[in-house]
Amino acid sequence: MFGLRVIGEWAPFRFSFLIWDTEIRNHPSETMTLLDEVVARSHKLLESPPFQDGAWAHSIQQTMAAHNLAPGGRPVCPVLRPHFVTRRQYENLAKAAESLYSAIDRIRQLALTTPTVMARFEMLPAEKMLANIDPGYPYLAVTSLLDTALHNGTFRFVECSADAPPGVMYADRLADIFYDSALVKELRKKFKLTKTNSRKKLLSGMLAAYKATGRRNTPHIAIVETRPPFKNSQSPEAMLLSEFFRQSGYATEVVTPEQLEYRNGVLTRGDFTIDIVYRRVSAQEFLVRFDLTHPLVRAYREGAICMVNSFRTELVQKKAIFGLLTDETITAGFPPAERKAIKEHIPWTRVVKTGKTTYQNQTVDLLDFVSQHRDRLVLKPNDPSSDLHSYTGSELNAAAWDRALKMAVRNPYVVQEKVDPAQAPFPVMQFGRMDIRPMRVEVHPHIFLGKVEGCSSEISDASSTFSTLSGLAPTLILESNS
Repeated sequence: MFGLRVIGEWAPFRFSFLIWDTEIRNHPSETMTLLDEVVARSHKLLESPPFQDGAWAHSIQQTMAAHNLAPGGRPVCPVLRPHFVTRRQYENLAKAAESLYSAIDRIRQLALTTPTVMARFEMLPAEKMLANIDPGYPYLAVTSLLDTALHNGTFRFVECSADAPPGVMYADRLADIFYDSALVKELRKKFKLTKTNSRKKLLSGMLAAYKATGRRNTPHIAIVETRPPFKNSQSPEAMLLSEFFRQSGYATEVVTPEQLEYRNGVLTRGDFTIDIVYRRVSAQEFLVRFDLTHPLVRAYREGAICMVNSFRTELVQKKAIFGLLTDETITAGFPPAERKAIKEHIPWTRVVKTGKTTYQNQTVDLLDFVSQHRDRLVLKPNDPSSDLHSYTGSELNAAAWDRALKMAVRNPYVVQEKVDPAQAPFPVMQFGRMDIRPMRVEVHPHIFLGKVEGCSSEISDASSTFSTLSGLAPTLILESNS
C-alpha cells in the first residue's frame, strides 16, 4: 500500500491563490469554494481505492513516457493532479496579458524608430542589426508567453518569453493524458473541467505570418535548434512539434544551424527546401557560434524565409522591456487599459547603471536605492540565455548584496521588485510513496498573434532548492456551476 502524507503546513485556502482582488470582493464564495472543493476532492480520491495502491500513478508515468514526455526517463510532469484555474480567472488573466502584449508592441515600435529607446534594451550591436531587419509580417511575435506569479489575490508578470517558448506541446499533451485519466474522470462527475488547445493556435499563427509575407504555397517547415556537444538527437519537444506539423499536412524537419545552406535564394537542409523557420535558438546563443553571414541570417535578410519568431522578438526577451514599461515618461500616452495592466501587474524594473531614476514618484539615486533596499529587490541578468545568475536581496547579507550589485553594474542586469512565488499543494510520488508537497507555481498564458489561447503551469518543489521535482503540470479550466 502507498501512504499519502502532507509535507509542510497548509491552511485550508492556500491552494486558492489564483484570485484577482476584484473577484475576492465581488465573488468570494464561488471562487474559493470551487478551487477548494476540486483540489480537496482530488487529494481525497488519491487516499481511496483504486488510487491508493499507486498503480494509477505508475500508469500516468508510463503514458507520459509513451508520448515522449519523459526525456531521459524523467517525466516532464512530476505531480499527480492537474493545476486548476476558474474560467473567470483565466479570462481575467487573458485580458491583462493581451493588454500588456499591446503595450509591449508599442515599445517595440518606439525602439525601432527611436535610437535612445533602442539603447535602453542593452543589446549587442549584432542583436540590434538583426532586430532592425523587417521579418515581412507586422506581428511583434507569432508565439509568446508570460511568466506569471499569482499570490494573495493578485498576480504579477515577471518575464516575457518570445523565443519559440517551450510548454505549448507539453502542456497540450499533458492535458490530454490527465483529462482522460481515472482521477480526472472521477472529478468530471462532479466538476465541469475544460482543456485548452494551444498547438492548433500555434500552427494557425505560423501560417498567418507566412501568408502575410506574400506566399501562398504549402510551406515546408524547419524547426531550428542547437544541440549540446556529442548529442545528435533532436530535443523531445522538437520531436512533438514536428510530429504535430506533419500530422497537420506540412512537411517538417528538425535541423541545426550547421546543417543549413543558402543558394540561389533558397534555404535548404540537404534536399529539403525550407519556407518557414521555427526558431528555437536565441539570437545571443546564435551569435556566440555564428556571424551575420550565416545562411539563416542571409535567407532571413533577403526575405527567402518566414521566421517564427523573428529576430525582432529579441526586444521582448530582454528584461529591460519591463524597465521601459514601468517608466511613465515612456508610457504616459499609452491607452488607459494598457497603463492599468502595467500598473497592476508589472513589478518596478530598471536597468542597473549609475544615475537617477524614479521609484513610486520619487527621484532616487538608483545604486544607492538598490544597496539600501535589498529585502524588496532582485537582480536578474538582462538576457535569459545568459550564464549569469540572479540574486535575491532578502537571501543575502549586506556585503554579499553589494558585491552582487557591483557585478551587475559591469554586466547587463536589471533590478526588479521582488515578487514572492505562489505555492500550492500537489501530490507527488517519490521512492514508492505518494506525498502532498508544497510546490511553487507559475502560470504561463500562451499568446498567439496578440491573443491568449491556453496556458501552462510550471512547478517546482517549494521545500528544497535542489529537488528534482520540477517541470510542468497540466492546466485545466474549472467552469462555474451556474
